[in-house]
Amino acid sequence: MNINEINAGSLAYVGDAIYELIIRKYLISIKLNNVNKLQNEAIKYVSAKAQAKFLDKIIDANILTKEELSTVSRARNYKPNSKPKNTDIKTYKKATALEALFGMLYLSNNKDRLEKITKEILE
Repeated sequence: MNINEINAGSLAYVGDAIYELIIRKYLISIKLNNVNKLQNEAIKYVSAKAQAKFLDKIIDANILTKEELSTVSRARNYKPNSKPKNTDIKTYKKATALEALFGMLYLSNNKDRLEKITKEILE
């Protein structure tokens, strides 16, 4: 599978699911076991605003490869078919870029990079 042939929206679609699963696994690992607490804590990581903040964090940490930065850039420039309801377009595009990055890494079977980037986000 050539990742560069997959459009950014599709990468973000997959990445959204992977990112949320990683966050849910993390929250369970820190012993949160009440569903309401899990949901409230998850929002701190999976909202568009949080994802945009985490994208800035990993870019500022200078840990992304050239290929990863290319995917991020491609996703930020992606023209979605719908408009965000609860956030501005700039924040939405950054969140989409983070999701696309996770989608790209997952579809590339790059577990080590997924773990490294997740660790940077969670620190």
